[in-house]
Amino acid sequence: MVRTLKVGTRSSRLALRQVEEIECLVPFVRFEIILIDTIGDRDKITPLSKIKGKDFFTRDIEEALLTGRIDVAIHSAKDLEEIMPEGLTIACMTVSISSHECLVSRNGKSLRDLPPLSRIGTSSQKRKEAILKYRNDLVVKDIRGNIDERLAQLDRGDFDAIIVAHAALVRLGLEDRISQVIPETIIEPHPLQGALAVQVREDRQDLIDAFRRINGK
Repeated sequence: MVRTLKVGTRSSRLALRQVEEIECLVPFVRFEIILIDTIGDRDKITPLSKIKGKDFFTRDIEEALLTGRIDVAIHSAKDLEEIMPEGLTIACMTVSISSHECLVSRNGKSLRDLPPLSRIGTSSQKRKEAILKYRNDLVVKDIRGNIDERLAQLDRGDFDAIIVAHAALVRLGLEDRISQVIPETIIEPHPLQGALAVQVREDRQDLIDAFRRINGK
């Protein structure tokens, strides 16, 4: 018998694609998607480095999980804090499809070939520091919004190039937008980037057992 589970996720096209990816791995389950706007989604102006805490993309979804509004939460694994709220656990984490960052530029140029003073958009302080270490003649600026919103900012001329996760563009079928997959020697990848995490309450052993089948456990 097919079960129906309430699955919490952010509302971006990428987040929904990630839910579909997990759903395909558990054919014995039907997902009822519950869209949840997080702090990071509601505030698209403040640089992420200045938002209090590190759980700005997960906190609201985790609260919905703890209160029973949803049965399951699906996150980008790198968005999770090292110590998650008491009462929650990770039932499954997928293998990353790519941990690299990539450059999308308006003229198709790589980081090395961009003209001096080119404006590079990124939401990550780590990416910003790495780019300036590689080329201190570039101008690195904060950018906010989901992948589609960031690409729109690039296309209208707010930036000359943006740094985004390679896995995000692959999942959205936007590989044609990639100007360069950035080498690890320039930006060290986050160890969990490109992986997905399925989060449930600790007292839901049935869900823990069901989703751990994805990893063959």
